[in-house]
Amino acid sequence: MTSPRLFSETLVLVRGAGDLASGVAARLWRAGFSLVMIELPRPVLVRRTVALGEAVRARQVQVEELIARRAGTIEESADLLAEGIIPILVDPAGESIPILMPTVVIDGRMAKRTLDTHLNDAPLVIALGPGFTAGQDVHAVIETNRGHNLGRALWRGSAEPNTGTPGLVAGKSAERVLRAPIAGRVVGRRP
Repeated sequence: MTSPRLFSETLVLVRGAGDLASGVAARLWRAGFSLVMIELPRPVLVRRTVALGEAVRARQVQVEELIARRAGTIEESADLLAEGIIPILVDPAGESIPILMPTVVIDGRMAKRTLDTHLNDAPLVIALGPGFTAGQDVHAVIETNRGHNLGRALWRGSAEPNTGTPGLVAGKSAERVLRAPIAGRVVGRRP
């Protein structure tokens, strides 16, 4: 069952469509907001099965009741929204932001540093995780580090700094992460 689009006139643009950004998008979509997500031409997705950004490669994906589809143009994204589908635009530089004029911009890329998201991108600009300062780079920062403050909106200051060490899961931390011995690109081949 889908909720009525109570806030359908409020456009939220989410930069990035990885697993965390997709979780944010799911919550906002279920609350009735209109969403557009923007992604890289080759998204960096850790958990592809729960990332709406997989639509860039697969054309369309479904995560729970949410359906996302790659949109070729801003006009197509409006058509998809009218169909109840979350549009994913390939827009690495965020060129669609001043055209769409969203009410809210959320930087969900988890870059752990300030890239190209600015206070003047929208009336409300929010960023997930470390690397941003509320009141300077964005209006609010959402804490993403595990612990008591996870999910807290910070209107001043920054999220906890990136430790570079994965959180403890089932008693394991860094040992549950595979790291490449050399730089390069992995290309999967089907048998």
